[in-house]
Amino acid sequence: MSIGIGAIHCVLPEASTPVTELPEVETLRAEEAEFVRSSGIDRVGVFPDAPTTDFAIRAAQELGKTTALDPDVLIMVGSRSPDVLLGSDSGRLQAEGGFGRAFAFVLDGLGCTGSSAAWALARDLLLADPGRDSVLITHASRPTGVDRVRYPVTVIGDGAYAMTVVRGGRPVLVAHRQESDGAFHDLFRVDYKQAPWYEWREECQSPDRYRFELALHSRQRLSRMVDEVLGDAGISKGDVAATLMQNVTASAYGFYHSLLGLPIHPVCQRLLTEHGHLGAMDVVLNLDRLLTGGEVAPGDHVLVLNNSPVAAWAATVWQV
Repeated sequence: MSIGIGAIHCVLPEASTPVTELPEVETLRAEEAEFVRSSGIDRVGVFPDAPTTDFAIRAAQELGKTTALDPDVLIMVGSRSPDVLLGSDSGRLQAEGGFGRAFAFVLDGLGCTGSSAAWALARDLLLADPGRDSVLITHASRPTGVDRVRYPVTVIGDGAYAMTVVRGGRPVLVAHRQESDGAFHDLFRVDYKQAPWYEWREECQSPDRYRFELALHSRQRLSRMVDEVLGDAGISKGDVAATLMQNVTASAYGFYHSLLGLPIHPVCQRLLTEHGHLGAMDVVLNLDRLLTGGEVAPGDHVLVLNNSPVAAWAATVWQV
């Protein structure tokens, strides 16, 4: 039996802030301020102050109001920083969400690519055990500290989602490829042990290494992986009805269009402009809005690309 998506529910803040009015903008250096202005992001949504896990719980509970939820497995895609050390954010999600039967754990260390890895892992878990019927995946995106400008990468907004991967779901997960490169493990870091959370600052070891060396790796990897995953699915680029990717900056869409010969669907740019970068939630929100927008039809193939500054890449083919 095919395995695909059962349902998706995304939660976005009611309140948003123009990026030019973010508190840290006044303290940015000239090149950082110019980066913000040219990012293609107009506003970012801001949740009320609360633990990040609260919003993942909310997304799951609201999804449960529209579809029956009794997952065999609960995968929480790791946030930028856990709410507790030694405790378990996924355990809290399981308890307060009412998913006592599920085996719950956190999938972490992959940054934005975590959601793509989670839906592939969910598919594999269902294939491995005929006794399992569904996997619930959740994630909430919040900044690590107080700053939302993540130079030289993006500007971070808030959001959360919950989705299920089930037997007989649509769209069907047709093919998936993923890779990582541990050589970039320390490119970004937060020295959280030496300061209280409100002084946490994300540090980029080398902006040039991010913009050039990692960009070159991404170009080479994704170009090859797209060919491979389309081959796995038995289709060509001409058969792809829509291509989605994570929302980082507006310039990235043109870069990947030029690289792959596949236009990035405009829904990505629209959501980037309105909400900023939502971490691992980006591709889920983009896919959900594409599916509900009526621009793809049953039988169409959708290609979803994903990569992150920790050097993890994924390419997935879905059939609507």
